[in-house]
Amino acid sequence: MGDGVGRKAVDEWHAIVRTRNASGLGELLADDVVFYSPVLHTPQVGKAITAMYLTAAMHVFGNESFRYVREVVGESDAVLEFETEIDGITINGVDMIRWNADDKITEFKVMVRPLKAINLIHDRMAAMLGPK
Repeated sequence: MGDGVGRKAVDEWHAIVRTRNASGLGELLADDVVFYSPVLHTPQVGKAITAMYLTAAMHVFGNESFRYVREVVGESDAVLEFETEIDGITINGVDMIRWNADDKITEFKVMVRPLKAINLIHDRMAAMLGPK
């Protein structure tokens, strides 16, 4: 792992989060990417819908308190633990990311705790994305 194998997708994701510029998602996501949200029952399939949810999540989560606090990176997947605070609620969660041989993200799963954080995120995401 010392040669950076498996880091490209993670590094590109970190750059998007750091700059809060979602324009790079089109290049980073595979066409058939699957997105698992902590507030949606069913997986969302496809680049357009995944980019929409990740962009909205960057607006909801992406304040000055957001930071990744731990990461475990393998050759084709990673778990990135994050912390942030919204409206006085401390949110702890993980982004579980899998990518293919072309360094395109094929699966993005977000898990969040505690329950009041999930409820807050549900409300904020619904306000950003509107009725389905």
